[in-house]
Amino acid sequence: MTSPSPGPDLSVARLGVLGGSGLYAMEGLEVVEELVVDTPFGSASDALRLGRLGGMEVVFLARHGRHHTYLPTEVPYRANIWALRSLGVRWILSCSAVGSLREEVRPLDMVVSYPTNSLTAPTNGRSASSAREP
Repeated sequence: MTSPSPGPDLSVARLGVLGGSGLYAMEGLEVVEELVVDTPFGSASDALRLGRLGGMEVVFLARHGRHHTYLPTEVPYRANIWALRSLGVRWILSCSAVGSLREEVRPLDMVVSYPTNSLTAPTNGRSASSAREP
């Protein structure tokens, strides 16, 4: 019996941060290098900014572009995720400025999305998966 192949070396993995509306730069990100990554899905929303935050390598990307170029339905999600992954990102923290129709969710509350709700909700007008061929 063969032993299972080892998974990725998470000691060198990077954290990806997707900025939403109003978050176009990341305060405290040091040694910033801007990278443009070609993907099979076209260009990402903006240049990816690689740097260090608290000793960890972080890749920041303004989801709508630095100058809010893309409307929510126009964001190149598949290109963004492909670009982040190609730079060694294994975890993504996504910040969004959105409202809620639930009275108990107030401004400044933090909501954690689980794979059973908005991350897998059907979308209209765009591909539901980046696993598909470009």
